[in-house]
Amino acid sequence: MAAAITQNKVTVVALVENEPGVLNRIASLFRRRAFNIDSLTVGRTHKPHISRMTIRVDAGPEYARKIATNLQKLVNVIDVRIIDNEPHVERDLALIKVRNDDADSRNTITEICDRYPARIVDVGPKVAIIEIVGTESIIEEFIEQVQPTGIVEMIRTGVVSMGRGTRIHDTNFINRRTLLEAAAKARNGNGRIV
Repeated sequence: MAAAITQNKVTVVALVENEPGVLNRIASLFRRRAFNIDSLTVGRTHKPHISRMTIRVDAGPEYARKIATNLQKLVNVIDVRIIDNEPHVERDLALIKVRNDDADSRNTITEICDRYPARIVDVGPKVAIIEIVGTESIIEEFIEQVQPTGIVEMIRTGVVSMGRGTRIHDTNFINRRTLLEAAAKARNGNGRIV
């Protein structure tokens, strides 16, 4: 049976400097606070020096605010938002390898894929690989449907979220504090920009 989705999962999105050690500092913050990271997705943005982290964590709203506040204090963190209460688009991707031993199982798999945003991306004599992209709940529901065919292997990317409209996490609108800190870091001891 697929893992249950709890109401306490919170999505935190952070813009960070694309530098070595940033991921370790953020993971250490969660470890010290004893929060389990449900999923963590990191990727470059359209600006090469900035990465975007989407972190799903089991925490209520009060703890989520504390997490966001503590993340914002880290040196390489540019901006942090709890995105759950804002209009946003959220997606997860899973690759699921299932048994494909006979015509009945192949037909069952095809029928299930037709009902979801899923497609078969590889077929062999014994197994098939299915790709599904959707919300976390759709993927969990899909996993429950294909479970009886026999899941051999599965991997998920983790949730990625993006706010709707131009306001949320547009890297053109980095806050003033961040710009001042970046300028201060760029200065050498003489106060000149390096």
